[in-house]
Parts: sequence; C-alpha cells; structure tokens
Amino acid sequence: METPSKIDTLNSALKEIVERHIPEEGIFPTSVPHLYFVRKKQLNQTDRCFSHPHVSVILQGYKISIQGNHEYHLQKNNCIVTGIEITSASNFIVQEPFEDFLCVFADLDKDIISELIMEMEKHQIPYPTSKHGFAVGDVEVEIMECMYRLAELVDKPDQIRLRAPMILRELHYLVLIGKYGGVLYSLYAKGSEKNQVVQAISFLKKHLTQPLNVEELAERVNMSVSSLYRHFKEITGSSPLQYQKQLRLQEAQRLMLMENERASSAALLVGYESVSQFNREYKRMFGDPPHRDTNKRKAFAFI
Repeated sequence: METPSKIDTLNSALKEIVERHIPEEGIFPTSVPHLYFVRKKQLNQTDRCFSHPHVSVILQGYKISIQGNHEYHLQKNNCIVTGIEITSASNFIVQEPFEDFLCVFADLDKDIISELIMEMEKHQIPYPTSKHGFAVGDVEVEIMECMYRLAELVDKPDQIRLRAPMILRELHYLVLIGKYGGVLYSLYAKGSEKNQVVQAISFLKKHLTQPLNVEELAERVNMSVSSLYRHFKEITGSSPLQYQKQLRLQEAQRLMLMENERASSAALLVGYESVSQFNREYKRMFGDPPHRDTNKRKAFAFI
C-alpha cells in the first residue's frame, strides 16, 4: 500500500477540521480572524465574486476558475494566490466520486506584505516576478502546514488572540519566499510598474464615486497613459474604467449585504446616476439582479 505524502496527510487533517465545523454549504468566516472555510455542493453552477487578496487551498473536489481573463482547472492540493482585488468566476463541476467541494483560504494583508518586502533582501524572493495579479498551481508543503496550524486554532479558542497574528504573518512570509512569491513582490515592491498600478487601484478605491479621468490617474502614479493601460490590463484583466465599475458594484453589493441598503440607494451611494444601468451591470458581473443575488448570498453566507 502506497504511503500517503506529507501533503496528503495534511490535506486529510485540514479536511477533517473543515467538515466538522461547516456541515452546511457556504463560505464561512471562522473564529480565527481572516480565515475562512468553504463547502460547496458540486452543482455545475457558476459563482461570481470580487476576490480580495488571499491564499486558498483546495482540499476536495474540482472547479474551473476564471481569474481576470485566464481560466484554470483546479482540484485537490491546488493553491491560488491573489495579490489584488479581482473579478473571479468559479464553476463547481460534478465528478465521481460525488463529493462536496472543500476549500480553506486566508486573507492577505497588503501592509504585512509591504513590511516583509522592506525587511527582506531582494534575493530572498527566489522566483521571478509575474505579469498578473495572481498565481495558480500545486500547493507547497510549508503553505499547507501553516494553513493547518491556523485552522487547528478553531479548536483552541484560548490561543487565537496570541497565536493567530503570528501564524498569519508567517503565512505571508512563506508565500513571499515560495514559488508564488513573485506575484506579491511585483505588486508591492516600491518603484515597480506593478506597484504603480496598485497605487492607482488604491486611488480608485478612495475616490469611488468620482468620475474617472485616466490621464490624471496616470499622471498621479507617474505613468504614461499607454503604460498604465497595459500594466493595468495585465494585472487585473480590465481597463481602469472597467475596474472602477467593478469596485463600485462590489461596494454596492457590500452595502446591500451588510447594511441592508436597497438596490436603488446602493446604486446612488457608489456613484451611479441610473438605477436601471446599475441593475444591468450588476447582473452582468454577478450573474443575478441585485435583489436575487443578495438573497442567495445571505442564504449561503457568501459574504
């Protein structure tokens, strides 16, 4: 009988924790800050969202994921590292054996990434930088081990306050020095063109409701308009104007989910002048009209 690999052993241990704590379908924040457990029935349906920076590990099941303009087929022991906010669509595929899709993911903190890069020497990032704002591939043992130590704190509530911040910081470091670290380094190393795009994104987030002038945005981050467009598209899969629209729609979704705003009010609060245009663009991005989408997400904890 073949001996399980260390990755498979860690997978089984993580899966046991996830299955025990989330018997129902959904995306669930745990008692450990910034750590989430996911269980999805494999229904051949597409879920659309606006992903925040995170690292996730697939524990069981199969899905097709579209990050920006790129499609990936993901299964057990695959890993996703996302360094920026980006549109994402996932189609959960039914395969034999018929088992739920299980995943664990942790938020990545931009400030922690920037601090670590400042503390590290460039040669400590062993892998090349990336054109994109994300990376997909096989999970590394060190990442899996760190995820397990973070997840097991769910059963040790008295240790969460002190241990969780240390383990989360270690997770950031391990991602940075691992084979997907080039993604984060290219985005958050000061002076890089990708970091200039990150600065542009930060400006768009802070001035969400204001009309976008791309020429002024490019000047603000010391880039030419053509360079801003090119690097913005590589990282996010969108133009600056499309990305601003996605930011507005994501914030409107948050307002409806978290603050119970009506769709018409949320549309105006994020800068839309036409509610009917907001409804059309919301459905195009998330797959359902605002009211139906928010009801579904509340039912399945997609928050």
